[in-house]
Amino acid sequence: MTSVITGDIIKSRNISDQSIWIEQLKYALNMVSSDKSYYEIYRGDSFQYECRDPYNSFEHAVYIKACIKTIKGLDVRMSIGIGTKDYEGNSVSESNGEAFVFSGETFETLKKEKQNLKIKTKNPELNEELNLYFRLALISMDNWTVNSAEIVKLSLENPNLIQSELAKLIDISQDAVSKRQKRAHLDEIMALDNLYRQKIAQL
Repeated sequence: MTSVITGDIIKSRNISDQSIWIEQLKYALNMVSSDKSYYEIYRGDSFQYECRDPYNSFEHAVYIKACIKTIKGLDVRMSIGIGTKDYEGNSVSESNGEAFVFSGETFETLKKEKQNLKIKTKNPELNEELNLYFRLALISMDNWTVNSAEIVKLSLENPNLIQSELAKLIDISQDAVSKRQKRAHLDEIMALDNLYRQKIAQL
């Protein structure tokens, strides 16, 4: 079993210097996968990433979103597909299987449904449940400010650091870190990540 995240950058053409978000997207993908053969950027502002450990797929989607939303005015829509991998190509776009089909099919529905994160597995009941959780989480995540996105990004990159240590990294107070994490609803999003891992274990 594997997982595939298909995504594109929302309002990417509104940024005059395209290299700003392209470099940030490359940075995010490189952080979640040290092997570049497991992700690909194509058609300008679209990408696909195979997260070989499906348990990490929600956290990685949250991280990619946080990275992109550190750029004012941008966001990202993503679909997660979880299933089999039947063929391994030289690149992620050449590989195939359930996870790739599920991710691609679901991605095509995102714009019409106006939802920026959605999942598909072979279990319809699980899909319905997780997608409801995602819709609720997106009420916060879609409205992250640049500061909120930055603190989520930093917190995920440094999961073992306490607030005072995170504060030193970006030269703000510990109290400011706490407030930004609360505004981003980071505790609730990490609780959802724990629940997501439990649910995926049922597949």
